[in-house]
Amino acid sequence: MPFIPHTDADIKAMLASIGAKSIDELFDEIPEALRAGKLTRVPEGLSEMEVARLMQARANQDGQYLNFIGAGAYEHHIPAAVWEIVTRGEFYSAYTPYQAEASQGTLQLLYEYQTMMASLTGMDVSNASLYDGASGLAEAVLMAVRAHKKARKILIPRTVHPIYRRVVYAIVRDQAIELVEVPFDTKGGHTAPESLKAYAGGDFAALVIPQPNFFGVLEDVDALTDWAHSNGMFAIGLVNPTSLAILKPPGEWGAKGADIAVGEGQPLGAPLSSGGPYFGFLACKEPLVRQMPGRIIGRTVDKDGKQGFTLTLQAREQHIRRSKATSNICTNQGLIVTAATIYMSLLGPEGLERVAAACHANTLATVAKLTGIKGVSSVFDRPVFHEAVLRLDIPVGDALHALEAQGILGGYDLSEHYPELGQALLVCATETRTAEDIEQYAFHLERVVSKRRLDPPCATKVNA
Repeated sequence: MPFIPHTDADIKAMLASIGAKSIDELFDEIPEALRAGKLTRVPEGLSEMEVARLMQARANQDGQYLNFIGAGAYEHHIPAAVWEIVTRGEFYSAYTPYQAEASQGTLQLLYEYQTMMASLTGMDVSNASLYDGASGLAEAVLMAVRAHKKARKILIPRTVHPIYRRVVYAIVRDQAIELVEVPFDTKGGHTAPESLKAYAGGDFAALVIPQPNFFGVLEDVDALTDWAHSNGMFAIGLVNPTSLAILKPPGEWGAKGADIAVGEGQPLGAPLSSGGPYFGFLACKEPLVRQMPGRIIGRTVDKDGKQGFTLTLQAREQHIRRSKATSNICTNQGLIVTAATIYMSLLGPEGLERVAAACHANTLATVAKLTGIKGVSSVFDRPVFHEAVLRLDIPVGDALHALEAQGILGGYDLSEHYPELGQALLVCATETRTAEDIEQYAFHLERVVSKRRLDPPCATKVNA
């Protein structure tokens, strides 16, 4: 978006037209004691060329790395057309479509997005996005509690992303909702259906089912969904949208399908950009539609039979009484959803399937190559998608530091969140990784592991 500054003549003309002598006079109602004064720490203005040099230097500080980190944020190829279209003024500067007659383009795009997400998840209806995947899961939990009406406890496996669990806890803890963590099978890295017997007949509103889970392991979603329903609970599917191109969608899990599907939409056309912005998607079966937070776009026809789009359900506190709202998080990530809609339109079902298949193949190739190194082994024995957990016989933190010096981001250290796994490393390889990338990673990891084994850190001597 171009920056067009006001000249001194522009400012004088505008002030003269409203009868003000200066810009400061526009704020004369603010007491002097409350004014911040001059911004002494703000540097002097720079020229366009100097700003470009500064930003380039700061971008270079990030470096250019081979990325084998996943853990909820994934490096995918994004066709150039996606953001070329997204940054057109019609989308880039469009505001919330409160006036349907002036926002048909935005409303149609959101309608198309909802249609695609409902199809991808196998659900009846989708909203027009939420803030991100983690807060989206919290909204799904709140949604399940409202719909259940009796229970205020949720079963949430430890195989759910640890940051997601932390966010959900932060949002629901003061609403008298209890999160009960379910342990995972240490051999398979999944939630074993038989481990749920201890919770059978309990007063729970829902079971969260990640697919794939944080370890990249595929869960037995059919058995888990049926168990939840047989025990009077809702089933909340927490899914990676890329995986749904080749895996069974939540709407088809078990005999009846999951009730709610939620996840992070970043893989659908949003780049890795220092932590966001991303967007959360949320879809559900029709009986729960009025419990869904956010907004839903509907398609209709006018009196002349012409197609039109409008905001149909808006269950946020912006639109209705606070006590009736399903959510007070008013963020609809419209711009990133625009990117996702264009991304899915360009790739289509076949393209999404090819991306997912390439991710799976590269992950398997990476695991096979790395576990061929002495001192590196797989932790779990179940099928995976997108990423997998490896165990090193040296400290993971040291290995990652050494790899970074070689221009490789080797994965995610699991020791903080899963210390019981020992020196465990979560590695990911999307369709952007080549055979040469994987070979280079394996070459440097083998050097790091073998060097550390042959030359361990010296022990500190203690005098008697």
